[in-house]
Amino acid sequence: MPQNILSHQDLRELVKNKLTQVNVPSDHAQIVADVLVHANLRGVDSHGVLRTEHYVKRVKEGGLNVSPNIQVKKTGAVSAVLDGHDGFGHVVAQKAMETAIQLAKTNKVGIVGVVNSSHCGALSYFVNQAAEENLIGIAMTHTDKSVVPFGGAAPFFGTNPIAFGFPAKRHKPIILDMATSEVALGKILNAREKNSKIPENWGVDEKGNPTTDPFKVLSLLPFGGAKGYGLALAVDVLSGILTGSAFGPHIQPMYDKYNQMRKLGHFVCAIDPSIFNSGGSFLEDVDRLIDELHEVPAANHFDKVMVPGEPEQINETNNLAKGIQLPDSVYQYLTNS
Repeated sequence: MPQNILSHQDLRELVKNKLTQVNVPSDHAQIVADVLVHANLRGVDSHGVLRTEHYVKRVKEGGLNVSPNIQVKKTGAVSAVLDGHDGFGHVVAQKAMETAIQLAKTNKVGIVGVVNSSHCGALSYFVNQAAEENLIGIAMTHTDKSVVPFGGAAPFFGTNPIAFGFPAKRHKPIILDMATSEVALGKILNAREKNSKIPENWGVDEKGNPTTDPFKVLSLLPFGGAKGYGLALAVDVLSGILTGSAFGPHIQPMYDKYNQMRKLGHFVCAIDPSIFNSGGSFLEDVDRLIDELHEVPAANHFDKVMVPGEPEQINETNNLAKGIQLPDSVYQYLTNS
């Protein structure tokens, strides 16, 4: 393959190798690599393998537990609390959704609150876990402060993403994965890697003014003004306050204090559609929804109407076939032993 383009298989192995070099167990390193490459395949490079160097640094400085004793405590017929023991968030969130799926298969619904976790990567990975089992998946997590609240001039909440996965029968699942900020912080980091300008509605500088320079971004803006701010608050309540974790400005930062555990909270849910739709038509009806949305006339400058996650699924198909393009700095880091 041409320079800086790697197959998804080779990229997973490179990430896994970097992690095992700092004593991350092979099975955990594999899950982290899967989640990161999943993001790159979907074209969401901000949540992809560029994060590997950060995780390695945090491990080396003591801010991640490479051998966590992950524990699941069932708290009801459909609920559980999972203690991640400060391990990799990717591993913790995968286990949490796996637990929610098991609960849903037994009692139609599974809800899992997560404590003592860390950055878990793209939430689309975890709701897709549920969708692959013909279950509806919901996942959300709080993050450290980086977004100004509506009407505010200083950051309070994080990008606080939320994701939904809706399975279909003929089509690929509908996957909505979105930050409650205008963009995820990783997109700012990705723009810095590429030394490219950003839209002025992504973030503000130290004086609270919009900027197109990713290196001047101090805080992000909520999407849709008060609406994104309100959703960020809801995510923080469910991921943080409900689980007994920290919230807002009290959350340990991702890019500072590398020797401290972050103690993040997540909230995941799996729902068996038959709990409401006993006739079993849910999957077919989602197919119909997708088909009818595709039939809506396209506006100027659009080829067609797509459902959430569809552009990323197209990217995945292309990247599986052609390989994944990496910025020079990320490529050099991963390929240098």
